[in-house]
Amino acid sequence: MDFGLTEQQEMLKKTARDFFKTELPKTLVKELAKDPKGYQPEMWKKMADLGWVGLVLPEEYGGSGASFLDLTILMEEMGRACAPGPFLSTVVLGALTVLELGTEEQKKAILPKVAKGELILTMAIAEPHAIYRPDFFEVEAKHVAHHYTISGTKLFVTDAHVADYIIVAAKTKGGVTLFLVDAKSPGVSCSLLPAMAGERQCEVKFNGVRLTRSDMLGGLNRGKDYLERVMHRAAVAKCSEVLGGLEYVLEISVQYAKDRIAFGKPIGSYQAIQHHCANMLNDLDACRCMTRRAAWLVSEDMPCALEVSLAKAWMGQASRRITALGHEIHGAMAFQHDHDMHLFTKQAVVGESAFGSSAYHAEVIARELGL
Repeated sequence: MDFGLTEQQEMLKKTARDFFKTELPKTLVKELAKDPKGYQPEMWKKMADLGWVGLVLPEEYGGSGASFLDLTILMEEMGRACAPGPFLSTVVLGALTVLELGTEEQKKAILPKVAKGELILTMAIAEPHAIYRPDFFEVEAKHVAHHYTISGTKLFVTDAHVADYIIVAAKTKGGVTLFLVDAKSPGVSCSLLPAMAGERQCEVKFNGVRLTRSDMLGGLNRGKDYLERVMHRAAVAKCSEVLGGLEYVLEISVQYAKDRIAFGKPIGSYQAIQHHCANMLNDLDACRCMTRRAAWLVSEDMPCALEVSLAKAWMGQASRRITALGHEIHGAMAFQHDHDMHLFTKQAVVGESAFGSSAYHAEVIARELGL
């Protein structure tokens, strides 16, 4: 399998890297971590104008018709820049779900506005007692006369505080159903949860939110099987984001090892530092291969449960090792707030837990092995 990038992907990668280098210095990343929104609407509009928000949407809905694999290349550059914003929630969780399950009326109403950067979407899956496990959902949509009412609490809903629509996975009689909920509907309340890396995770409460059958995505009781596809895409997208950050960590660590002089010579001339860099590259190369393989399988709509979980479980552990070694190479200076290392360490920690921790995906791997 060839993991090399096509000419178009190389162009996308270069354009994104140049854009974020100019528009998003690390000083701004640190400032946005304190901003209530967590991102700059002006930058979001620029990304939409570049075609990135609609990258994987068909041209008929204002997109570029690119593949999911192309999207992961863009997300690598976003991870390298520690770019904040509702990209993964809007595109991967939201727009792709509407594209796959929505009616033509829903697609025409939602997707062109997403591509223009005018709508922000997210998906509410996790619950206090049911992290990504639909069989244990407590948020319920009850059928009353000619409508449904949703009640209950969802946790870790990314960017819900700025979302225009929330796709809610709710228990229905006979299974799980996805509903497209206007975030400003009566009965919807949202509060930000404390987060270590500036990411915007929310608790969203639904109190008798009234919906109709036309608000369903994919029909009654079809949500459970689709949520697995959502998790696959989201896990690979998060792996790609973390991968881009880890590549940057290795680059700045190697450069520092060349520049830092101790006892009359660069610290990179010492065997311990050389082994640190070699071990970082070893882990990084495995992360890249496993992530690209999983991304290709998802992009080709092929069976990928094992490969996705292998990538996510490995990335969770390897990212901790790579960032830890980066800190060792830089020494005490990397623990200062002015240094960039802490941004990527936090990104790795958050990435490890998002869309299933390493332990969660180890269980999936065991299940795929027949255990």
